[in-house]
Amino acid sequence: MLPSSPVLSDGELIGAYKVRSKIGNGGMGTVYLGEHALLGRKAAIKVLNPSVSGDEEVVQRFFNEARAVTQISDPGIVQVFDYGLHTDGSAFIVMELLEGVPLDERIRTLGRMEIGEALQLVRMACTSLAAAHLKGIVHRDLKPENLFIVTDPAVLGGERAKILDFGIAKLSRDDSGTLRTRTGFVMGSPVYMSPEQCRATAEVDPRSDIYSLGCVMFSMLTGRPPFDEASAAELIAAHLREPAPLASKFRPELPPEIDEILDRCLAKHPDDRYSSMVDLAGAIDAALGQPVRTAPVVRGSMPVINTGAIRSSTVTTLSRASGQLTAIERPRRAWLIGIVVAGIAMGAGVVILVQRGASGSEQPAKPPPPPNSVPLALPPADAAVLVDALPPDAAPPLDAAAPVDAGVPDAPTRSIVPHTVIRKPPPAESTHAKPLTGSGSSTRVDRGD
Repeated sequence: MLPSSPVLSDGELIGAYKVRSKIGNGGMGTVYLGEHALLGRKAAIKVLNPSVSGDEEVVQRFFNEARAVTQISDPGIVQVFDYGLHTDGSAFIVMELLEGVPLDERIRTLGRMEIGEALQLVRMACTSLAAAHLKGIVHRDLKPENLFIVTDPAVLGGERAKILDFGIAKLSRDDSGTLRTRTGFVMGSPVYMSPEQCRATAEVDPRSDIYSLGCVMFSMLTGRPPFDEASAAELIAAHLREPAPLASKFRPELPPEIDEILDRCLAKHPDDRYSSMVDLAGAIDAALGQPVRTAPVVRGSMPVINTGAIRSSTVTTLSRASGQLTAIERPRRAWLIGIVVAGIAMGAGVVILVQRGASGSEQPAKPPPPPNSVPLALPPADAAVLVDALPPDAAPPLDAAAPVDAGVPDAPTRSIVPHTVIRKPPPAESTHAKPLTGSGSSTRVDRGD
């Protein structure tokens, strides 16, 4: 009898990699920690269980994962380095070794995730799945176990979701044209499966992934999937017939925009869902208050993101960093403040230069007297003399014995607003007042002493 799982010893060579230790077991295979024999690069080696290695279609689907992933160039999809058959006939795939936590474990730990964090991770998954869909690849088994959260300082929030396990992905543009899903054979996880998959429909398009990702997003925000029936048959019946509940029923603080996004993702008919992952990503951007980013465009055979239209994200109440500046916004704010300060300094310098040019001296010019006023020569400060406020029709407070020099022009008729002025008598040796202004004017008032 064949063993239920492959047994590989430490140091055993599989392809170009040496086996170091066992990481874990899956439903169809075992994952080992491997190391490239020459480069020393660490990797994860997934080996198909011997009990299923004899099934040609299972092996085809297993290698389909490797072929599908190698066609997609996106940082949100796990990389595949190699695949083939081991010496004992077991099929294997050598993949990127990820350091992080599976999404299902994160949900179990937190119960439900913070809204902004969940939306950011789903939004990044949309971008990666859009790249897969551009290649004609539909994942068809999206679930929290197949999303791995890794650290990525280059993205908002510092974490990225990596999509795993394309083992049952359908390549609608497969070169051989021979790979087909067996009609009537239900594939996928019933908890997150789309209605068309539940019906075992042969034609499954990218909108099936939108439904499944909506179920994953529902679980991230509420701590439970939209349908939580006991048996697989009941789950399939619920996906086919029952409308999905509102997420706010289980988490009342969720805004209406989130309910609308989930309700559209979980529509029974594909035509009622978002038409693409790009549209879903745009709806999430709007919910986060971010500028809606442009869709990927295809140049040749590689999907290229139009990064010129991508702007820095805006922090909102849905964001983890609510009320704080992001790393992108801080230098931009400092840059703007620097420009404003420099402009004020330059303007002040221009004013000083103009004043100096008008006065012909290094001292700043005093402001001109207000309209309808007569320049008054106030005595130098010595002792304080309080002068009562003058009525509006009173004459200027000049000494009657002090005639005005002939050079002073007649002042127009004016009214003096009542005010209080502090005056001090001149020193004994003073004979005339000082110039009236700092502009070099020779106009003086003879006090007659």
